[in-house]
Amino acid sequence: MRFAAISDKGIVRDINEDSYRIITNQDGVPDTFIIADGMGGHSSGDVASNMAVEFAKDYILNNPEVFSSEESIFDGIKILIEEANKAIYEKAVLSKETLGMGTTFILTIVLNNKLYIGHVGDSRVYLIRNNSIKKLTVDHSYIEELIKNGSITREEAKNHPKKNIITRALGCNESILVDTLSSPIDKNDIFVLCTDGLTNMLSEYKIMEIILENDDLSYSCSELVRLANEKGGDDNITVIIMKKS
Repeated sequence: MRFAAISDKGIVRDINEDSYRIITNQDGVPDTFIIADGMGGHSSGDVASNMAVEFAKDYILNNPEVFSSEESIFDGIKILIEEANKAIYEKAVLSKETLGMGTTFILTIVLNNKLYIGHVGDSRVYLIRNNSIKKLTVDHSYIEELIKNGSITREEAKNHPKKNIITRALGCNESILVDTLSSPIDKNDIFVLCTDGLTNMLSEYKIMEIILENDDLSYSCSELVRLANEKGGDDNITVIIMKKS
């Protein structure tokens, strides 16, 4: 897999509360891509997101055998995220500065021509294949609940005043419900991991268009950030692009 990544604080925010980690070229450890979008008062959002990605990276490097087997990988992902949640929650309740902090979380692992995904919150994983883009994850958000029960349409959701409210995040409660899924990886498949700082600014079609216009993944990452900032840059923006050659 070729890949590139970028994280930018955007135009409006003072600090970047997004975090990401990549594990690659480690003997016996599958390639891993992780994104987190922190939230909370003061500067605690960046504490939560950084804790999440660091915890995940260390956990995988210390337990590579769990994530190198199709029999154990789903359980491994769930346990990892549950343990990360617990660690962030325990840190959050220690002081007023960190109380209420939390983070979205996306963990993707490449194993045997499949992408294994664990996620919490509204950061997303997309698959670009045959000139079309498909969202693989389902947002854990208030808006997604409204769409699911038929209260609003997906079109109406784009400008809904409560579109940033999420219903699940790491660190906000003692326990967490984790979603897991997998996707086969075909030749020329492109996977995009991103925080909502990108998807709130650019349409899915525009994201695909930028990525397919240029084979340089680093350039595509930079261009996506540039366009999101051009549209207002209301939030931090983090993007990881992976391509199967």
